Amino acid sequence: MEWVFTLGQIGDTANEILQYLNKVSGNVIALYGPMGAGKTTLTSALIRQLGCPDIANSPTFSIINQYRDPSNQPVYHMDWYRLRDAEEAIGAGVEDALYSGHLCIVEWPEIAEGLLPENSLRLHIEPVDEVTRRIFVSD
Repeated sequence: MEWVFTLGQIGDTANEILQYLNKVSGNVIALYGPMGAGKTTLTSALIRQLGCPDIANSPTFSIINQYRDPSNQPVYHMDWYRLRDAEEAIGAGVEDALYSGHLCIVEWPEIAEGLLPENSLRLHIEPVDEVTRRIFVSD
């Protein structure tokens, strides 16, 4: 699966990604990509599509942000950029969120990839040009 979109199309793309996630029966989205590719921007769009009233900000320093959807269910947004390894991630409590059964969106998952559930949706985001991004699914 692949999506190519501009910032003006990100809401529709986020909606398509959430529909795809439902088809693969997962609850973890792992976002891979270089600095500045748009991982946090995509996460914000995903959280808006879920109907969460809060504006998603990068949890680079807090590691985990929690939002609530309209049915008051938690949605977790994690940024593992500052973590050194899986041990530090475990100490930060990421496993509780990953295996909670609730939606988790993880930026920089390669830091502790072994902690991700097997059925995580692994999305790679890459710039095509200054305004266009490409996302593709990998195993």
